[in-house]
Amino acid sequence: MTPPTLDTVEEQRHPLIRRLTHWLFALAILIMIGSGWRIYNDVPILPFRFPLWATLGGDTDYSYAQHGESGTANAILWHLAGMWLLVASVAIYALHGIFSGHFRHDFLPVGPKAFFTDFIAAARFRLEHRLGSYNAVQKVFYWGALLCIVMMVLSGLAIWKPVQLGWLSWLMGGFAFARIVHFFFMSAIVGFLVVHVTLVALVPKTLLAMTLGRATAHPHAPGGSRTQPGDPQLGE
Repeated sequence: MTPPTLDTVEEQRHPLIRRLTHWLFALAILIMIGSGWRIYNDVPILPFRFPLWATLGGDTDYSYAQHGESGTANAILWHLAGMWLLVASVAIYALHGIFSGHFRHDFLPVGPKAFFTDFIAAARFRLEHRLGSYNAVQKVFYWGALLCIVMMVLSGLAIWKPVQLGWLSWLMGGFAFARIVHFFFMSAIVGFLVVHVTLVALVPKTLLAMTLGRATAHPHAPGGSRTQPGDPQLGE
């Protein structure tokens, strides 16, 4: 890799279809998390409940007055709507990523050695970020997020249709265990969102690229300073 200098300008581009599907499945995930937490509160798996303000399902007093429940029925409707939006947007994003070469070019190759090297550098706050390119940690996290979304959808289908999709429910360990699988991968997605938003806050130009389609920036060293010619951290 050519060492960047003060004159180097990095660029990141995202075509319209990638930006559109990104924001659509971001919306779908938020809908599913909020409504899923309201559904969880009705029959919790663990000894805690989520605060109502963080859930989606309508006003609880109105739901009790009209239906005798805390808004779970509304939450299920929101959850199913979010699921179909998620499936459609992720499917379009995946097809685009495969046929445009986005996955192959930006997320591959990635191996355990590169991941652990970059992970240690990140833990020491010495991992560089170059606009328009992904380090091994980012690549693994993005593949992991896609896996979590797939598993969340499959386990959700096993919960939603345990009889019609009995084979899927069986693969998930039965209805009760499928709920645990669903909760686990939902938690992983929430964790990914926290990390993702934090990284965007640290490198806001990535948000500009995902919103407007293009962003440019000069290289920055891990401490946030401008890269100097011959900087050993970026020249290796």
